[in-house]
Amino acid sequence: MASLINVRRDVSDPFYRYKMERLQTKIEGKGNGIKTVVVNLSGVAQSLARPGSYLIKYFGFELGAQTNLDPPDDRWIINGAHEASKLQELLDGFITKFVLCKKCKNPETDVHIKDGRILLDCKACGQRSEVDLRLKLSGFILKNVPKKTKKDKAERRAARKAKQNGKADAENGSGGDDNASDHASPTADDKGIESGDDALTRKIKAEAQGLETAKVEVKDDEWAVDMSAEAVKARQQQLPGEFKQKLVLNGEDEDEEGEGGGNTVYDQLGTWIQEQAEQKGGVDDVDDIDIYLKAKELGIETKHRTILVLVQTIFNENICAQIGKRAGMLKRLVSSERHEKALLGGTERLIGHLGGDHPEMYDKIVKILQLYYHHDLISEEVVTKWGSKASKKYVDLATSKKVRKAAEPFLTWLAEAEEESDEEE
Repeated sequence: MASLINVRRDVSDPFYRYKMERLQTKIEGKGNGIKTVVVNLSGVAQSLARPGSYLIKYFGFELGAQTNLDPPDDRWIINGAHEASKLQELLDGFITKFVLCKKCKNPETDVHIKDGRILLDCKACGQRSEVDLRLKLSGFILKNVPKKTKKDKAERRAARKAKQNGKADAENGSGGDDNASDHASPTADDKGIESGDDALTRKIKAEAQGLETAKVEVKDDEWAVDMSAEAVKARQQQLPGEFKQKLVLNGEDEDEEGEGGGNTVYDQLGTWIQEQAEQKGGVDDVDDIDIYLKAKELGIETKHRTILVLVQTIFNENICAQIGKRAGMLKRLVSSERHEKALLGGTERLIGHLGGDHPEMYDKIVKILQLYYHHDLISEEVVTKWGSKASKKYVDLATSKKVRKAAEPFLTWLAEAEEESDEEE
């Protein structure tokens, strides 16, 4: 399989969630019969949510070369010899003109043809922008409108969900082995990070390997930390007031797989983040990489309960400004519906905890959910189900009802947007 790269190659963030395969080509023949086969064009087109015919035709227009359309054997051909690096540069132009939202620059757009116009409907920010009809490919798109059905949308959702759940197989698979995640095959996102060329990626790999080696050499008696309820409470009381957040990780929230029920590695993670925040002068100064590596050291980077801890420690009353800065790390950790539910549950708990001193926190829930949705941290299905019924799993029932009541504008908008999308298709 080709290595994964960011859809926007000008973005160097290794946590950037939009990935695609690097183009691979094979030059065949010689003389006047020489041709270039784009080996993985279908996979790249699928990552961009565009028909392969759009990509191959765009290459043909830009290179002034003949191409084939809709080959039955998936052999996409461009006449002449063309290096993969050159086609990759041309693909950047295609992405800019026919994929990226003109407002938020995210590639999460659908193509709509209406009244002779080509519209890019952005699912991230809701913006509808027009494609320049003077471009050569625009004429081809208008003449070759793919048929859309409701089944197409369902398949896209299923594929997206399958990709997310693939990372959670070790946690939710057979046997319930807590160590399964250590032996799971790397997912697309993992490979994307491993293929990054920047110093940040190399730091993650080097430090993670160092942590794994160190864990083998640690003696049992070196972990003899007093984790009794009294000891944990005493350590938390020693922290400054702004960091004494209530980490309710047991009781009604006891993990179904037996990970909860008292003071655990999750408490260690929460306490460590609070201590780091104290040392560095604020939780916003605690680095994402350090948090991820700490979770990995504790062996809980794939667990949904980790999300519950993070929401209550890395966020405070300034959560709306903090979500965007933490989205990359959270996107890597939120890999299943259970993780999404933990994210929402932790947010409920955070708002309920802060609501006493900051009543305006309830008014922020709409913006919080919008940001979660914008950064692809929650899906329509999960947040809709969450909003349909109050629950006392994470907070008391009164607080749960109050949070959902405040979230109604977002839930209504989401339902109306879904209905409008279905009608258009």
